[in-house]
Order: sequence, then C-alpha cells, then structure tokens
Amino acid sequence: MILDRLGKELLFFDGGMGTLLQAGGLKPGELPETWNISHPEQIMEIHRNYIEAGSDIILTNTFGANALKFHDDSCSLQEIVSAAVRNVKKASSQAAVHGRSVYTALDIGPTGKLLKPMGDLEFEEAYEAFGEVVRYGSEAGADLIHIETMSDTYELKAAVLAAKENTDLPVFVTTIFDERGKLLTGADVPAVVALLEGLRVDALGINCGLGPKQMLPILDQILEYTSLPVIVKPNAGLPKQVKGETVYDVLPRDFASVMQMIIGRGASVVGGCCGTTPEHIRAMVKLCRGMKPAPVTQKEITIVSSYGRSVCLGTGSKIIGERINPTGKKKFRQALKEHDIDYILREGITQQDKGAHILDVNVGLPDIDEVSMMRDVLSGLQSVTSLPLQIDTVDTKAMEAGLRIYNGKAMVNSVSGKQESMDAVFPLIQKYGGVVIGLTLDESGIPDTADKRVEIARRIIAEAAKYGIHKKDIVIDVLAMTISSDPEGARVTLEALKKVRYGLGVNTVLGVSNISFGLPNRPVINANFYTMAMHNGLSAGIINPSSEEMMRSFYAYHALMNLDSNCEDYIAKYAGQDTGTPAAPSVSGEMSLDQAIEKGLKEEAHHITGLLVKEQKPLDIINTYLIPALDNVGKGFEKGTVFLPQLLMSAEAAKAAFTILKESLAAAGQDQEKKEKVVLATVKGDIHDIGKNIVKVLLENYSFDVIDLGKDVAPERIVETVVKEDVRLAGLSALMTTTVVSMEETIKQLKQKAPRCRVMVGGAVLNQEYADMIGADFYGKDAMQSVYYAQKLLKNQ
Repeated sequence: MILDRLGKELLFFDGGMGTLLQAGGLKPGELPETWNISHPEQIMEIHRNYIEAGSDIILTNTFGANALKFHDDSCSLQEIVSAAVRNVKKASSQAAVHGRSVYTALDIGPTGKLLKPMGDLEFEEAYEAFGEVVRYGSEAGADLIHIETMSDTYELKAAVLAAKENTDLPVFVTTIFDERGKLLTGADVPAVVALLEGLRVDALGINCGLGPKQMLPILDQILEYTSLPVIVKPNAGLPKQVKGETVYDVLPRDFASVMQMIIGRGASVVGGCCGTTPEHIRAMVKLCRGMKPAPVTQKEITIVSSYGRSVCLGTGSKIIGERINPTGKKKFRQALKEHDIDYILREGITQQDKGAHILDVNVGLPDIDEVSMMRDVLSGLQSVTSLPLQIDTVDTKAMEAGLRIYNGKAMVNSVSGKQESMDAVFPLIQKYGGVVIGLTLDESGIPDTADKRVEIARRIIAEAAKYGIHKKDIVIDVLAMTISSDPEGARVTLEALKKVRYGLGVNTVLGVSNISFGLPNRPVINANFYTMAMHNGLSAGIINPSSEEMMRSFYAYHALMNLDSNCEDYIAKYAGQDTGTPAAPSVSGEMSLDQAIEKGLKEEAHHITGLLVKEQKPLDIINTYLIPALDNVGKGFEKGTVFLPQLLMSAEAAKAAFTILKESLAAAGQDQEKKEKVVLATVKGDIHDIGKNIVKVLLENYSFDVIDLGKDVAPERIVETVVKEDVRLAGLSALMTTTVVSMEETIKQLKQKAPRCRVMVGGAVLNQEYADMIGADFYGKDAMQSVYYAQKLLKNQ
C-alpha cells in the first residue's frame, strides 16, 4: 500500500504527457485521451520511460476524461479510463523496475467550467462528473486518485468528495497557484490547506503554472500550515518556441538541483508537470533517491476559510458577526419567510464593512424549509463576500446541507457534551471538515462551576478524537450566563475561559451579549465584559460589529496588548473621528448605485437604477455610477483585494442596472453609440473556457459587443468571423500545452487574412515571452488587463 510509504520515504511521480504526445504525432485539436485506445503502444512507451527513469507513481492519460469535457463518438468514457489504467499496469509489468513497486494513479483534471454562482455548472453536476470517472478508475484497478491542476476550491471540493464517496482509494491533490500564492478564484495557501485537510485527503501540494524556483515560497507556506505529506510537481520553467516546437527553459540537471532543495525543505512526493520529460525525472531521481523526507508534523493552527480568505484563530481575538440570525429580529424573520435573500446579503455586507472576520449564519424558523434556506443563504453570501461563514443550526440535516455546498472550511455552531449531539455532529465534521464549536453543557445542563465546564470541554475533545478530529478543529464555548439572574455568571465564565484556553490548549468562543440579558443599557456591560473575556483568552467573540462600544473595546484591547502592530488598525479606524457615539446604520438604509454594483447586489442595483432614471439621464448614470464602480472593482481585483466571485457578481449587478438604462435610452431614442466588436474563442482542441468566459462578462459590461465563438474553435472559423464582422480585436484562450500550436496557427492566419485585427491571448500555459514568440499583440495576465487593452485599442482610453 502506498499509504504505508507515504511521508516515510521519498516517492517520485512521473512528468509531463502532453508535449511528449505532440512530439509523437498528436495533432492539433486531437483529444490526448483517445490515444489510450488508438495508440496504446506509444502511451505505454511514455509510461515505461518514466518508470525506468525512477518514477514510483504513474499518472493515467485521463487528465481531460470526464463527461463534461470528453466527447468522442469512437469510444465511451469508461473504455477510455479502463484502457488508460490498463496501459499503466501493462507498462509497469514490462519495464525494468528492479524490484520497485509502481503505483497507478488515476489522473483527474478540472472540468474547464466555473461552478455556480460564478459560472453555470451546478456543484452536484461537477460531483457526478468526477464520480463517474473515479468509479471507472477504481473498477479498472487504479491504486490511488490524483486530483491535479485545480484552480477553484469549489470544483476541488466536488472532486474530492466524489473520490472519497465513490471509492476507498487514497486521494492526492495538487492545485495551481500563481506567483502571489493565490488560486484563480482567490484562495490563499492556508485556505486550500484547511479545506483539503478537512476533507481528509492523504497528501496535498502544488503543480503546474510555475517553475521549480518559483514554487519555493509557496512550498514554504504550505509546509507552515499543513500536517500532511506535501507534493510538488513544477513545470520545466517557461515555454519557448524553437524551430516551430515548444520547449521549456529548465534543463534536467537544473530541474534536479532545485528539486533537491524542495525535498530538503520538506516535500515528500515530487515529480514534474508541463515540459518535464523522462530525462528530468531521471536526473531528479539520480540526485535525490537517497534523501529522506522531513518528518510530517502536526500543525496546531485553527483555520476557518472561504473560497478567498482564511482566518486563523489563536493570536488576539476575532469577530464573528451575529446579525444573520432571526432571534429577536422581526425584519429578519420576515425576510426569511419572504425568501428576501438580498436583505440577508445586505446584513452580511454591513457586518463585513464594520470589521467582522467571520459571519454567523442562522436561518432557523419553525415555518420555513431550513435545509433549502441554508443552502440559498450560504450560496448567496458567498457570491458577495469572501468572509468565512459559521453554519449555525440545531438541525443536522440543514447542517449537512450547508457543509456540503459551502466553499471552504466553515465554522459549525455547534455540538454539545450530550452524547446524542456528538453522535450526530462529529460524523459530519469528519466527512466535510469544519471547525466545530463545543458547548459546555451535557445531559445534566450547564454546570455552575468553571471546573465542571472544563470537564465537559475535555470530554468533547476526547470524543472528537475518536473521529480523527484534532483539537485544533474544536473551539470551546464555556457559555456566558446573564448576571441579571446569576451574579457569579461573569466570574465563572471568565475562569472557565482561561482554563480552557490555556489549560486545555484549545481556542474559545463566546456569545458575548448574553452576559447582559435583562439589564438596562446593555452595551456598557457587553463592552466591558468583552474586554475582560479577551484578556482571559477569548479567541473569537460573537458580537454585533455595528455596535460602536464593542468595536472600541476590540480595537483598544488589541492596541493595548501589542496585538495591533504600531496601533495601525486603531489609528486607521479612529484617526480624525468624532469621539461621540454615532448611531449604527440601518441595514435597510439607502445604498448608492455604485455601492450596490461594487457589492454585487443585483436586485439592489436594479431597484436603485429604476429610481435614478426618473431624475437623471441614463448616460449620466452610466458615467457617474456604473463605470467608476466597475473600475474600482477591477483595480481591487488586480491588487488582490477583490476576488473572482466578487468581480463576476459585480458584473452581474452592473448588467441588472444596464437593463433598466437600455430601456430608457431606447424609449427616448437615445441608443448608445455603436459598440466595438471583439471576437473571443478558446482555440482548437482546448475545451477549457473559464478564462474566456470571464473576459466576455467584463468586456460586455464595458460596452463591447462580444462575439463568443465558444471552445475548441478552428483557426479558419475565427478568421472567417473576424473578416465577416470587420473586427479589430480577437481574444484567444488556451489552458493545455498541447493546444498552444492551434493558437499560433490562428494568429498566423489572422495576420495573413485580417492584418487590421489585433490579437490578445491568455491562459495558464502562456507568459509574455511565449505570447511574443507566437506573434500575439498583447498578453493578458488576467481578465482586467484584457479589458484595459481593449479600451486603449478600440476606445482610445
């Protein structure tokens, strides 16, 4: 079993497949996976060469084999996957392995689509597509599943769940980070680590996108946060064109030298990705085979995450916004009954703007479908905020529904010391991951002493361990009891808080405002108790971030305890501010159109625009609100402060506003000026259209007329469209190394037959140097750069 060796000895993956298939005759646009059946000997030869170079783990030629990507009339998906596994097994039996075990890894790549709410693919559709492939692979005899080159945590979660729920095979996962240490959809390293560890994968790491040297800083971050064996599979540097062929600029000896450093830093499973060959693997194995991987150590870091943000508990205190909860809130209860999701989203955005780090989400009412509402609210919130969420419910069906569709590693509120509660909740945490709040109450109720509450906390931690849930994923709530009925309530809570945090060594949480229930002028009690709780070890307080008293306690405490470097946060919050206590803004207060667009609130943007057109000219609204809002979001995206989901939802909100404005312009006979046309296409042979679709949405919002030719588009069709429509700009996208030749051919034909048309290119396999080599006029590193280029070229902006 590979798990017996994992983390204890060095294991070597193979290297690239696409460039070797091209060299062997794979034609532009031809599906590499079909060669498992049409050219099995050539596939097996590549596998044998890697095995004899020293690879212990061989990937099946199935990177693009799933029902959403693979369509070929000559063979079925099951036939392709079965043949791919068979080819590795046969190659292993033929190769000179000198007694080594060789493992067959079922290779799972991305679907090429964005999941909702960013795209149009349902989470469960992605799950089914991955589930079908892993079942075929398992039946054919694969030894493990390797999910790789993932750039979206939501798709990644669907793939891992499919692998775990449909097979009992080990699961290895690698994702594709950029130089900033971010995935395409915004996740940072700790967010990815938290998600994958929560889903109980066996090893994790990084592949593709970068060369070995560029991966070193990201590797260091992964090693800082993960308690699992780490995989590193770099590209052989950057692609170049030499005599009409794609080559990479890192030679085998140089690749091996950096991989030796990577192993020395702590990686225990290594291999190659795009551009690497059997010679790269041979050089690496020869230099590194005798090395021992660093021991895998348990990291005691509590991480809650979303698709674009991670929050680490333990240093200072964090704020969990309490306002998405119907308790005592008449308007909120009405919003739940009327399914007014926008009202709930505004509550979330308000708390985010006020400084919350995590948002509590409780949608439980007796007369609504809590399971359905939990799904809708979580999905809605994750479309407008990158803050991690806390799933707050006593309904385990709603809890599981939320955990399944949540994009990240959620907090879960809660489990208690009652055996019935632990039996119901811990299996869900074991399956989906999560940081679960443990309430210090049991079958006998809430103890009246600190020591008894600590004892319940100890039992919760011990029971969780039986499910493989480490104490870093337990946060204890010692329960704040109101001092109006229990005069010793605050003292007992603070004593228990300190003993749990520093005695048991776990993080803590409190619903702070419970302490003042039944008393007048509650904010005074709440704020003072909040400061005392933080001083006694409160890791996270569930509070109202719109309460100025509570926020003053938070900022002042962190400044006083040197938890706010140079008092930067305190100064940023209060410099020049009136010391009077302003009224907390109502969530139902007026929001401007630009704010609604920047926050991604479609319904709000539509409503506000409808009011504005009664008073202002449509073109004035566009220039005053829409374009500046989109520019602000675009700049935030480039800086890394706005993430892809927010970028796309802002674009959708702008579309909602444009709908109203177009109607007004048409009614007044004032249609906008003629739009400049842009042709977009994913090149022949490539069926990944995520990047192209993102560029399309943004261009349309900047008033370009986009002609979207789709994916797997032949050069001739692109040229024909450009000529026919007299288009001055074409955008080409490619993700796969094997399809860049199609991009080059398309550019060549455009230069010949439509010399007036400029060509911009983008995609994970490209860089500026390579774009220059294939004749592109512009390389867009991200979607917004493509928009800016289009504006400069076509609108002289």
